[in-house]
Amino acid sequence: MIDWSFLYLCSEWVVRLTMLLYVPQRRSASAARTWLLFIFLLPWPGLAIYAMVGRIRVPAFRRKLQEQASGQIKKAQAQIGAQIVAQPDLPAQLQIIPQQAKRLGTFEPFAGNAFEFLRDYEKSIDRLIEDIDTAKRHVHLLTYIYRTDRIGRKVADALKRAAKRGLVCRVLLDAVGSRVALNQFGPELQKSGVEVRSMLPVGLFRRKGERFDLRNHRKISVIDGTIGYLGSQNIADPTFVRNFPNEELVVRLTGPVVSQLQATFLGDHYLETEEVLDRAELFPDLKPTGDSAAQLLPSGPGYGQENGRELIISMLYEARRRVVITTPYFIPDEPFLNAICAAGRRENVQVHMVVSKHANQLISQLAQRSYYDDLLEAGIQIHLYRPHFLHAKLLTIDDHVALTGSTNMDIRSFALNAEINLLIYDRQVVEQLKVVQEDYFRNSDLLTREQWSKRSVFEKVAHNTARLMDSFL
Repeated sequence: MIDWSFLYLCSEWVVRLTMLLYVPQRRSASAARTWLLFIFLLPWPGLAIYAMVGRIRVPAFRRKLQEQASGQIKKAQAQIGAQIVAQPDLPAQLQIIPQQAKRLGTFEPFAGNAFEFLRDYEKSIDRLIEDIDTAKRHVHLLTYIYRTDRIGRKVADALKRAAKRGLVCRVLLDAVGSRVALNQFGPELQKSGVEVRSMLPVGLFRRKGERFDLRNHRKISVIDGTIGYLGSQNIADPTFVRNFPNEELVVRLTGPVVSQLQATFLGDHYLETEEVLDRAELFPDLKPTGDSAAQLLPSGPGYGQENGRELIISMLYEARRRVVITTPYFIPDEPFLNAICAAGRRENVQVHMVVSKHANQLISQLAQRSYYDDLLEAGIQIHLYRPHFLHAKLLTIDDHVALTGSTNMDIRSFALNAEINLLIYDRQVVEQLKVVQEDYFRNSDLLTREQWSKRSVFEKVAHNTARLMDSFL
């Protein structure tokens, strides 16, 4: 008689031992630890989930499309002209930053840009709608979350008005983050003449279906190729997560760098449609509107490396005076944690981190708090923001460089999501953003090592247990 329970037990050990050899290959120790712990506890379920999402495998067709999209970006940039390429005025140790950003994301720093930083949630949406209502040629919008709520309706109505005036309106929505809007608003917008596309559609039996955890997390709007928006804000009511109203940071930009935002949108459009659009219409001659040098850094699994993570780590190692990071989620891998702690220990360097006191995702919050010991020991000042869930993403290095966009300081944003970040090389802009950061500080509680040491044993266990799940978050 066959003892099925014994055979099953043996099969579990075969899975454990096989994965013990396979999982650590070309993977960080922390990620390997997380997966092996899961597989050792639940061998067959762990093996099944690992087979689906354990490795960041981008399909060959998607990698090829990304290469073709990057080629289009290079071609568009060449057409824009070399006369606006800038040599940012940076200290010697920071001159590597624009060079590395170009190597990673293709775009060069462009001169002659101006920026408006929008912190008021409603006013930033109203500003976008105002630009849509005065557009003359086209409106492009890409977002991760589009909700069928009051804010979503306002933007949808503006798009319909633009289409009615004869403008070309193209909308790209992430298939997971905007699933309901694609089903409810999609047909309505398309009937009005708005092109609506689902990005990275998922499905086991869908042709060219994508993994559910590889998402397009960008938030981009381009009006007539002359006005751009990017930042942290989705098209949704600030209270779309109950009890945690979001506070955002959005950048309205004008000048030559808008062409890079346009190229990024068109690259994503190409990834979904394989359609090459008419560049003559979409890339108008952009005159200088300000004095700032800037460049975009797109990132995502299709690039073959973690663009955002690599650049930010380099920036942290080159800081000499002051680092301020504002992020809704902080779940770093080991190299990133080492870089920020090294900055905190460096003589004469002040490092501040602004995170929300109240988070909207429990497990992520617990895992994030498990790193506070490391940060505090390195001399990093942790500011716990009180008023809202601070969803803004902002990094400044010394008095010279600012980075803002859609990237969170976590493993998911670095490795799994398509993101977009704007690098600004302008001392005056950094000073302007210091005002924003000082306001964050005033509305935060400064966490001390003494306070943090008084947390309960239960809290410590919860934090450290959640930290074991960092590769899943």
